[in-house]
Amino acid sequence: MEWSSSISESRLSLVLIFCQIITALDVPLDPKLLEELPQPPTITQQSPKDYIVDPRENIVIQCEAKGKPPPSFSWTRNGTHFDIDKDVRVRMKPHSGTLIINIINDENGGKAETYEGVYQCTARNELGAAISNNIVIRSSRSPLWTKEKLVPKTVVEGQYAILPCRPPIGLPPPIIFWMDNSFQKLPQNNRVSQSLNGDLYFSNVKPEDSRDDYICYARFNHTQTIQQKQPISLKVEPVDSLNETITANMSDSDFYGDRLSPERRPTLLLPTGSTSSKTELRGNTLLLECIAEGLPTPLIRWIKEGGELPANRTFLDNFHKTLKIIDISEADSGKYKCIASNLLGSAHHVITVTVKAAPYWIREPTNLVLSPGESGSLICRANGKPKPSISWLSNGVPIAIAPEDPSRNVDGDTVIFTDVQERSSAVYQCNASNEYGYLLANAFVNVLAEPPRILTPHNELYQVIANKPALLDCAFFGSPVPEIEWFKGVKGSILQGNQYVFHKNGTLEIPVAQKDSAGTYTCVARNKLGKVQNEVQLEIKEPTMIIKQPEYKVVQRTGQVSFECTIKHDATLVPTVTWLKDGAELPNDERFIVGKHNLTIMNVTDKDGGAYTCIANTTLDSVSASAVLTVVAPPTAPPVVYDRPDPPFDLELTDHQERTVQLTWIPGNDNNSPITKFVIEYEDAMREPGIWNYLTEISGILTTVQLKLSPYVNYSFRVIAVNDIGNSQPSEASEQYFTKAAKPDDNPTGVQGIGSEPDNLVIMWEPLKHFQFNGPGLQYKVSWRQKDGDDDWTSVTVANVSKYIVSGTPTFAPYEIKVQALNDLGPAPEPTTTIGHSGEDLPMVAPGNLKVQVVNSTLAKVQWDPVLLKYVRGHLQGYKIYYMKVESLSGRINQHVEKKALSFPGNKTHGMLPGLEPYSTYKLNVRVVNGKGEGPATPDETFKTPEGVPSAPSFLKITNPNLDSLTLEWGPPSHPNGVVVGYILKFQPINNTHELGRLEEISIPANETSLILSNLNYSTRYKFYFYAQTSVGAGSQITEEAVTIMDEGKMVPPVYPGIKNVTAAAAETYANISWEYEGPVHENIYVEYGVAGSKEDLKKENVNGSRNFFMLKGLTPGTSYKVRVGAEGLSGFRSSDAVFETGPAKASRQVDIATQGWFIGLMCAVALLILILLIVCFIRRNKGGKYPVKEKEDAHGDPEIQPMKEDDGTLGEYSDADDHKPLKKGSRTPSDRTVKKEDSDDSLVDYGEGVNGQFNEDGSFIGQYSGKKEKEPAEGNESSEAPSPVNAMNSFV
Repeated sequence: MEWSSSISESRLSLVLIFCQIITALDVPLDPKLLEELPQPPTITQQSPKDYIVDPRENIVIQCEAKGKPPPSFSWTRNGTHFDIDKDVRVRMKPHSGTLIINIINDENGGKAETYEGVYQCTARNELGAAISNNIVIRSSRSPLWTKEKLVPKTVVEGQYAILPCRPPIGLPPPIIFWMDNSFQKLPQNNRVSQSLNGDLYFSNVKPEDSRDDYICYARFNHTQTIQQKQPISLKVEPVDSLNETITANMSDSDFYGDRLSPERRPTLLLPTGSTSSKTELRGNTLLLECIAEGLPTPLIRWIKEGGELPANRTFLDNFHKTLKIIDISEADSGKYKCIASNLLGSAHHVITVTVKAAPYWIREPTNLVLSPGESGSLICRANGKPKPSISWLSNGVPIAIAPEDPSRNVDGDTVIFTDVQERSSAVYQCNASNEYGYLLANAFVNVLAEPPRILTPHNELYQVIANKPALLDCAFFGSPVPEIEWFKGVKGSILQGNQYVFHKNGTLEIPVAQKDSAGTYTCVARNKLGKVQNEVQLEIKEPTMIIKQPEYKVVQRTGQVSFECTIKHDATLVPTVTWLKDGAELPNDERFIVGKHNLTIMNVTDKDGGAYTCIANTTLDSVSASAVLTVVAPPTAPPVVYDRPDPPFDLELTDHQERTVQLTWIPGNDNNSPITKFVIEYEDAMREPGIWNYLTEISGILTTVQLKLSPYVNYSFRVIAVNDIGNSQPSEASEQYFTKAAKPDDNPTGVQGIGSEPDNLVIMWEPLKHFQFNGPGLQYKVSWRQKDGDDDWTSVTVANVSKYIVSGTPTFAPYEIKVQALNDLGPAPEPTTTIGHSGEDLPMVAPGNLKVQVVNSTLAKVQWDPVLLKYVRGHLQGYKIYYMKVESLSGRINQHVEKKALSFPGNKTHGMLPGLEPYSTYKLNVRVVNGKGEGPATPDETFKTPEGVPSAPSFLKITNPNLDSLTLEWGPPSHPNGVVVGYILKFQPINNTHELGRLEEISIPANETSLILSNLNYSTRYKFYFYAQTSVGAGSQITEEAVTIMDEGKMVPPVYPGIKNVTAAAAETYANISWEYEGPVHENIYVEYGVAGSKEDLKKENVNGSRNFFMLKGLTPGTSYKVRVGAEGLSGFRSSDAVFETGPAKASRQVDIATQGWFIGLMCAVALLILILLIVCFIRRNKGGKYPVKEKEDAHGDPEIQPMKEDDGTLGEYSDADDHKPLKKGSRTPSDRTVKKEDSDDSLVDYGEGVNGQFNEDGSFIGQYSGKKEKEPAEGNESSEAPSPVNAMNSFV
């Protein structure tokens, strides 16, 4: 009873502890804050638990972690400390825990197998230690096939066969595929398929399955290698020959027994028995396999007993023989049945699937940040099947033996912390494990004591539209968690009440901000360690409104329409108004005119109909309004004739003023096209009589205009009307109006002062137009004085000129200049003053303190002191650097010395010289430049460029190709850019599909110019990469390709397409053509054939260039044919001819039953029976009776049209009428118990006599069968391409 009571008290105290737990502190993701806060280590990156490494590469075991202070790293291997300092092959990356184990280095390299084991990384700082998973390192393996003696397999046609693969055990397991010795994929289907373990299954064999090159390949992806098993030979014995053998050994009494038939119901080959079981892990892919034998070929289907197959995760592979369910869970456990069936029956197998589960997270522990005195917990919950066990570690040490912490209490999957102190900081590890795996998670407890901080910028400004929510931020941090209070104003009271919402992150929300909500708000954050505050500003803006919205409009085609959109907005916000049509931008059409408050559409068309939306945007809000435009057709009317308008008439001048006059007119007829504008022109009868000048234009709806005039002009006016068709003829001229003279209104423009010589100043200006004279006697008053001096203005008056030259000026002195117009009535207003300069002269001095800094082998930096402006004596336009190459330090002779120049702006005192040649001597000087020219040069500065990388060797030739060697010759680089210290040669083989093999590298001394490369593969194309090297590094490469020869001592000349040794193996209706081909692999091969001696064009069949045989089908028996094989392409073609003759038509091979004793006896009995029937008929006929011929015919029928059985193709019912009929070709002959096989695409066929051998449809030779012929294929000529070996292998990956 006491024990029970103590348990109850313990549970009660645990509940009380949980009730006191405070929510863990969130650390804001502020970079500056994160840099300052201490933090225990956290593993950020690590290698996978099961890590298979490539033995050809260095081993890299990743371990990255973060923390404050930065953590240090250590490793264990197989449970003990791994001292990396004692192994020269092992190093750790700086500022990281990642291990790099040197495998490939020639000096210190090791074997990957030596470093296999279980590794674990620890990241540690003063606050705790985090650990990685156990990382199991294993080296990839691709072992060779074990040697075994393979016995040829012989199977009777129709029976099943299994060809074992039994690949070597590799790491990871290899990918299996089957090919023949031509590297062609062996076709698979319902009848022939590969099992998951790699064996090749034949549900039933056919004669065409006979071959001796069934080869199983194993591809090891990790090491990119392929291993090949010895070829397996399969021979299929035809049923016909077996029946002949059986018949020869049977007596007459055995004849009427059952005949040998290969057809049978299905039997499961894999898995064996009626039931089996399989265990798979949760999350993996479930693969179930059923392979059956039988004839006809069985079909496989799958069901789940008591349930349905998951719809989106189920796949049927390998012709439905493999059931694949991805991402399985416990719900996928159950019984799965595969059913194999054909016409004769079915067989089934039940597989009981049990789904287990490695541990998986339900709740992974997360980092915990607490302040001293607070409480919290770490929770670690995982599930699995079986249920995983939970264990805790502290800083990588099992918690049972870890240093005691009075604030810590472990309760199963939970660690509870109460009244923590700063020393309680640590990293805890939760390990959840069962027999199928484990999970490991690190979570730290970080105890911080930090005074409050406010992270929101000081005096932040928030702008909000009236009656909208306002959110004022106060991002904070502190430990313990600070309390947040808000005040309004400097001395306001604390904010509270329903009109405010206080968020946990410190944000103050005003749900409906009013005008009086504007002002200064203060946020105060405090905890027991201190207090801090921050002020923010809130402004309330008036909402944007559309006070006059667009309205629905109906307009006729070619009409004009306008939508209004007037807005009201806050005075401090800048609005933008956008128009949309049907939700998209307005068409890019000048007919659409967007005004400040409206949208106008001119000359409306049908496509302009739709919804138009006005959108008013500010930085804070947006409003919109829409209206619909409907375009209708104008009322029907007689055809309208459109033309240019008639000229205006009755022009009248009224309201005569000194500078204005009013012109009125009457428009002419618009000729059915509205007048869009009027153009007003004038004539100055005093200065330019007969010349009309443009004055102004106004809208076509006006007929009166107030014209602005110039003084002292004798005006006449005329008006031109304009519509969409064109311009009218000008109207008659108006009466003349002569305006009074006046002083000029304008002064000349374009006044400038420049010097043409060092001692003069040329003042120039644009003269006034005639209508600007305003009166007689126009002159120009030109004035000037030196700037910044005490001199008075010097003036001169000139007429009919536009420039004036002032002589005797100092060089490049600034002058104030002005030009004023005047006439007989007086001067124009005071002109503006312009600054000019007297003439420039060449600069007097060169830049000083010239320095050159060589940046690299092709770039140098030049610096100089600027020239004082008084010595420039003109407008400073810049500096020019002249430089030239003096000599090459490599001893090369300069063929041509070219002087180069670079210009720089006047504000620059340095510049870069790019494009220099490495390892050379240069000299340069600098000059200052003004508008007159260049000044004197600085003394020449000489500098040298360092060595660079060389250019490519001048040539690379490959000569003397042999069986296993090539000779390489080369020339030195044309630009060595230094001292060549050697050459690097890299080369690799290239296969027929242009895939590159392993790259080899050779270093060659600098004094060598040739190399004999040995130990190469014969008849192989190689690609070479050749570099020159200086002490700086390798330069550009030159590449070349060459091929080793086929036969020893014979060079390979350029190969052009060529055909030789054309041979033909002919049968009755087809022939197999073979040849020897020489030429590029991509040439197009063709076969031409026709009847020998015929004048008809030869038929042409294309062949893939990788094949050297082709089958001609559909030939006429007993006919001579001519055949030609050729290759064509860019290089032309070469061909040769051959003649062959097809075999004569042969009768089907029949058993000579006429010599059989039973047949002679049977024929005698039939003849006797017929004789008796004839006698009976003769007697009845003599008695006058009628012979029922029709009844006899209906009863017996014509045996020629008896129905055939669908199952085996024999005649339907046995009848006496068959006794006198000859046996037909293709029928089964029961007379001698010999069954002749039916013609079939799947069977081997017979050759006629005199034919040497038999060929498949792809042309490959099978064997020699005398006395047999082949049935004519049902399909057309074969021309499919055989893939190359490498492509064929890669296609199975």
